[in-house]
Amino acid sequence: MNGEEMIRAQNLVDQVALNDPYKAIIELTCLYEVTKALSSTLDIKKALREILEILSKRASMERGTITIFNPKTQELQIEVAKGLTNQARRRGRYRLGEGITGTVAATGEPIVVPRIGNDPRFLNKTRSRSGDEKEELSFICVPIRSEKEIIGALSVDRRYTGEKALEDDLRLLTIISGLIAQSVKKLQEANLERESLMEENRQLKMALQERFSFGKLIGKSTRMQEVFEMAHRVSKSNATILLRGESGTGKSLIARAIHFNSPRAKGPFVTVNCSALPESLVESELFGHERGAFTGALQTKKGRFELAHKGTIFLDEIGELPHAVQVKLLNVIQDREFQRVGGQKTIRCDVRIIAATNKDLERALEEGQFREDLYYRLNVFPIYIPPLRERKTDIILLAEHFLERFSSQNGRDIKRISQKALDLLVQYKWPGNVRELENCIERAVLICDDDTIRAHHLPPSIKALTGAGEQGSDRWSFKKRVAEFEKELILEALKETKGNQSKAAKLLGTTLRIINYKIQKYDIDPEEFKPMRKLA
Repeated sequence: MNGEEMIRAQNLVDQVALNDPYKAIIELTCLYEVTKALSSTLDIKKALREILEILSKRASMERGTITIFNPKTQELQIEVAKGLTNQARRRGRYRLGEGITGTVAATGEPIVVPRIGNDPRFLNKTRSRSGDEKEELSFICVPIRSEKEIIGALSVDRRYTGEKALEDDLRLLTIISGLIAQSVKKLQEANLERESLMEENRQLKMALQERFSFGKLIGKSTRMQEVFEMAHRVSKSNATILLRGESGTGKSLIARAIHFNSPRAKGPFVTVNCSALPESLVESELFGHERGAFTGALQTKKGRFELAHKGTIFLDEIGELPHAVQVKLLNVIQDREFQRVGGQKTIRCDVRIIAATNKDLERALEEGQFREDLYYRLNVFPIYIPPLRERKTDIILLAEHFLERFSSQNGRDIKRISQKALDLLVQYKWPGNVRELENCIERAVLICDDDTIRAHHLPPSIKALTGAGEQGSDRWSFKKRVAEFEKELILEALKETKGNQSKAAKLLGTTLRIINYKIQKYDIDPEEFKPMRKLA
């Protein structure tokens, strides 16, 4: 309470004390308890609810509300209420100038209604007063002011006992509204911040849904189209999915696409890398633990399954899961319930399970490393993702996609990949699959100082392995290297001019006759570069 508010409160008590000493004591006690409520907790809503409770007990006021103005919606919304159901509270929304509450917030002047049944401004939006009750109820509404800004309103109902009692109540509520103004201002700011975060979260989820829509996944090969088709079909169900394939093939990308195209898209997507967790912590990470369950468990912790409630949990590298945890995971898959480490309470979870592995689970079954019953629980809907070397038609598409992404991220103006570099990318076996290709293109973008990524920008490992079949002397032949460079230049020019040989000759600063000769010499087909090429 600041100095001005203390003077106002003291004047109120002094004025009341002259006429009714007993009432002055009640009001002084009320102000003391309001101040104590505001200073005794950091929970603003709890303090405001307690203030309404104090007004009910000490000042014989029945229903009470604290309404906060939302600058974004330009509406007042009941934030805290006494004597109203949650449904009635949600109905309490007012535009500026609408009804008594809206008028008080718009004008900054308090309003006292002796009998609400006789005042047409009283809208009863909360529908909490009956027709007979309206004749006996008075309504007092005062603005909540922070400096010169009206941020809300404090309003109460009480039984009508005469005009003098209403005047005393108005003075008391005016003082209390000043006391709670700072708290209401903080709550208003917290509400705006929460709305901003919710909107940001909504936009992020929309962006994720757009990014991981099946139409955005890259892969035109027949085998990848089959993968996308299967993933799309199963995404609408709650079936457990097992993604299989080598490391780096994009299993996590497929898992996210399934989640964000499923009815659970609004729920959480929780990823667990089973191979990255120490064996001693796997159970705690998956299912959580109670405080004191083991040394270092200083507080209760929710596990990943609990965090994934109403969403999807992605168990990556499921083949590395310790045998002891496999038993508990089997029970979770069967019953969708578990207990935290050190706990006795059974926790139910509504979660969809997507597992992934690059391990040969059938061999692991034979060797006793993986439980057979867990295998069949996980293998409800298996999807095999082929390695990059088995879908070479996707290599160029992926390479160009990564080129565009990394060029944008690094502020580079790199427009294309040379034909020779593309040939090397297609010939390479890609043991690291898509992840290796991604790293390769990122490296090339960083070291490229031209608008085109060429063969010498690629990692030495790719150039060495793709040229491993050449004889040593032939590999380093000057004539051969010149011919390769010459062919690459012609291919780039034809690509740039969409197969137009005359324009290609002009671009290279030579004649059409020489270009035609070189095209025949290097067995180049200009028709391949024409956009409307007719297929036989």
